[in-house]
Amino acid sequence: MKPVLKRIFELILILLILSFFTFLLMYLAPGDAAEKRLSSQGVAITKEVLDAERERLGLLKPFFVRYGEWLFGVCRGDFGMSFKDDMPVAGKLWSGLSNTLILAGASMFLSILISLPLAIVSAFKKDKAVDHVIKLFSFIGNSLPNFLISVLFMYLFCIKINAFPIIATGSLQGLLLPTLSLAIPISGRFIRQMRQEFLLQMSEDYVIGMKNRGMKKRYIVKNVLYNSSGHILNIIALQIGTLMGGSVVIETIFRWPGIGELVMDSITARDYPVIMGFVLIMGVIYVLINQLVDVAMKRLDPRIASAGRNGLGSDDFLTSDKKGGAHE
Repeated sequence: MKPVLKRIFELILILLILSFFTFLLMYLAPGDAAEKRLSSQGVAITKEVLDAERERLGLLKPFFVRYGEWLFGVCRGDFGMSFKDDMPVAGKLWSGLSNTLILAGASMFLSILISLPLAIVSAFKKDKAVDHVIKLFSFIGNSLPNFLISVLFMYLFCIKINAFPIIATGSLQGLLLPTLSLAIPISGRFIRQMRQEFLLQMSEDYVIGMKNRGMKKRYIVKNVLYNSSGHILNIIALQIGTLMGGSVVIETIFRWPGIGELVMDSITARDYPVIMGFVLIMGVIYVLINQLVDVAMKRLDPRIASAGRNGLGSDDFLTSDKKGGAHE
């Protein structure tokens, strides 16, 4: 029970720190949200009108009063009202988040589908021609930023060939190019990291023993995969933040109706409640997934849980103890 309570306490503490610094950065950000709103509405700006708008938006209150009110509302599921159109922030975020999660989930699934088989082939065919080809693909994919890939895809498939719509409408056809734009760079990183992990496992005694006994390759691959599963989960979890952050840019380029398009428009309009809600939600998702991955790693390999009881974290264990064993 104590480890569970400790995890809950750590989670709450992390989110409190994240919420404070998010609010602080928005407070210190240059520009005036009230002035931006009045300008976009074509209202003649005078000192009296500007002060009245700031009062209405709550911008004249002290910092800690504003933060306390916002945090209390967030705990009740109320992220405040949008400065741009006076719509509830929670509703705007949830409507876009579902499409963002679809894009992120599809990109992660495709990345694993591409990288896992290629990493296995590359590791088991080390220094062969196929290994060099896969490493070249990994290097190119890892070097290209996703926004450049998205622009190239848009020019080739949307403008030249006209096979896909320029503006993604939330359809399956509109999902393909944004998914590929996110999946290719992540696949490049996954292939290199997974290949390295597989090579480390293949140098262990249990793999050498299986090879000497003439065991079939698929049985060796199965054991290598099993003993690498914890570290692979860790690799995937570390890419979640990159994936969610990168999806904001890709959604803006393809006009995918996700939370990224909403946030970019909110940054332009200085709609701080929407930006703060976005950062906090992304932080919650990232922390929760990492916690779930940590639990899953301990389920997959009891040695990690044992190391945790001895004062080592799962990451420490994975980097300090790479010894595996044959999985029956």
